[in-house]
Amino acid sequence: MEGSSTQPPSPSGDEKGPIRIRPRRTRLVLTALAVAGGLVAAVVATPSFAAYEGDAKAGHGQRKAEFTSPFTGLPAKENPVLAVKIDNHKDARPQTALEDADIVGVEKVEGGLGRLFAIYSSHYPDTMGPVRSAREYNVEQMQMFQRPALAYSGARKAVVDKIKKSPLYGVSHDDFPDVYERGGDNEPPHNLYGHPDKILGKAPKASKASDIGFRFGAEPSGGKPTDEQTVDYGSSRTTFTWSAKEGRWLVSFDGEPAKGTSGKRLGGRTVIIQKTDMPPDSSGETPYIKTVGSGEATVLRDGKAFTTKWERKSATGDTTYTLSNGKRMPFHTGQVWLAYQQR
Repeated sequence: MEGSSTQPPSPSGDEKGPIRIRPRRTRLVLTALAVAGGLVAAVVATPSFAAYEGDAKAGHGQRKAEFTSPFTGLPAKENPVLAVKIDNHKDARPQTALEDADIVGVEKVEGGLGRLFAIYSSHYPDTMGPVRSAREYNVEQMQMFQRPALAYSGARKAVVDKIKKSPLYGVSHDDFPDVYERGGDNEPPHNLYGHPDKILGKAPKASKASDIGFRFGAEPSGGKPTDEQTVDYGSSRTTFTWSAKEGRWLVSFDGEPAKGTSGKRLGGRTVIIQKTDMPPDSSGETPYIKTVGSGEATVLRDGKAFTTKWERKSATGDTTYTLSNGKRMPFHTGQVWLAYQQR
């Protein structure tokens, strides 16, 4: 809520005693500044990727990067992909480090509730969560990132078996409890947090970020001015509201502004609302979100809505978003939100 601490949730105890959730640390770099023929060393904070974006707009985009993220279109390090299942129950909010993700996804689960996933690669927070369980559709869905590490807190046995037989690096709390810890003000099961460095240590050959079908560029013509879009699952709602002041779509969960434990309002420059089929999975209770196939998708950027067609031909294939003129839909650089909607 407004005025909340910039730290992750305050610690609470469990059966093993109090555990402290570590605050995120800012990496420091040493920059040499040439002044009057001499060198003066100055320690400065590593710029955020939002800073890169701002510099480019201001005409100062002189920082060089060896790699451009295929997930955000911004300068980044070519890192392994970490996918994390994130709790979005009302008792799990606010979440930690969603604002640091390259991509945030909104998914439907049983009972008309929603859950999230976060994709980290450009950089990693020290702590993220709360982490929750995987679903059957995640096995096919996450293969768009080839062989990422998948952090989750549990699943039905049939789902766990599918994950273990798949190309994914499943790093569950059940199998690797040492890479997670409980803390914060929420009650179990909404208080499990993971540490990316430890999780990725269990996935030594996780795939690095590569093209998944996103394209970035200038705003195309043909968009419809739009102030707000909502994805409603019945028992949960996610709303994206355009903020001209911030130049991004601000997120609300169930009618309340969504913020992280840092106090920052959540939101992205680009939002994809991807319409697809959601039949029951093998349990007969949980929706199976079909991410292979094709259908309509609404892409939100710059205060406008664009009607596109999405297509993904196989589990390891890219998902493309195409305008009616046959051209690929360009996204705004920055964090992307992807929400699946029943068609």
